[in-house]
Amino acid sequence: MKTWYLGIHMPSWLANERLADVPVFISRRTFMDRRTGRYRKTFPRAVGRYAVDSGGFTELKDFGKWTISADEYIEFLERLQEETGPYDFAAPRDRMCEPAVITGGTFAGLHFVGTGLTLEQHLELTAEDGVDMRQRAPHLRTMLVLQGWRKKDYHRCWDLYEQAGIDLTKEPVVGIGSVCRRQHMDEAADILDSLWDRGLRNMHGFGFKITGLRTCWEQLATADSMSWSKDGRHTPGCQHPPYARGKEPKNEANCLRFALEWRNRNIAPPTRPRERQLTFDFATPLDLAA
Repeated sequence: MKTWYLGIHMPSWLANERLADVPVFISRRTFMDRRTGRYRKTFPRAVGRYAVDSGGFTELKDFGKWTISADEYIEFLERLQEETGPYDFAAPRDRMCEPAVITGGTFAGLHFVGTGLTLEQHLELTAEDGVDMRQRAPHLRTMLVLQGWRKKDYHRCWDLYEQAGIDLTKEPVVGIGSVCRRQHMDEAADILDSLWDRGLRNMHGFGFKITGLRTCWEQLATADSMSWSKDGRHTPGCQHPPYARGKEPKNEANCLRFALEWRNRNIAPPTRPRERQLTFDFATPLDLAA
């Protein structure tokens, strides 16, 4: 892996000098004022590298659809680039493919309203939106994303990009969606292996936990993680003063120093590569006499 982005959930951190040398990943939705539902009046100026998540998971989980248009997203990214500074890449308005996202219900303890669409429609809309963003705003660094649930779905999504004349192997980075919440990371690793074997060397893993990163470290070019915040919620009190009297944090979930310490503990790659299963192209007969 080349770059591991530290997930953050407070835009003000972008201007913190402690993050000058730490690439960070932040969601579009964090720039919104919860009281008004509109974007904040001012955006901070970033002191270091950052990349942008579109907030698609929350959009589809809570509303079952995108509540912002392509033009509105482009307007946000243009403002972000102007006020906060150039970003490494921004995720598109893709459509996650976890079963609960499509049908609704509860998945990993979260409630989904459901999109009511088919998985094929999710793949088509993901590819269409990515291509459309490139045509509407070629000046923005919008990444393309492969979505799916089963291994063949991701390759079907890849085929849709090829039909649109896009060579994913030449993209600076390609996001791989709907893998971070898999109960069995070996399944996610198998998907990444199949994409790697097809020639994709520029994959970004969204929201990978430490277990997933250690499993898929070799296949991913970049990844982001906010696992530190989850760990922080289970760490009572905050051991990193100063803080205002009477406002002592209940836990470490919003502590930048805790986040950086967590990152430093976990940034090292695994001590040995995991074993991969051999794959064969069954369309080509094997020469057993060789």
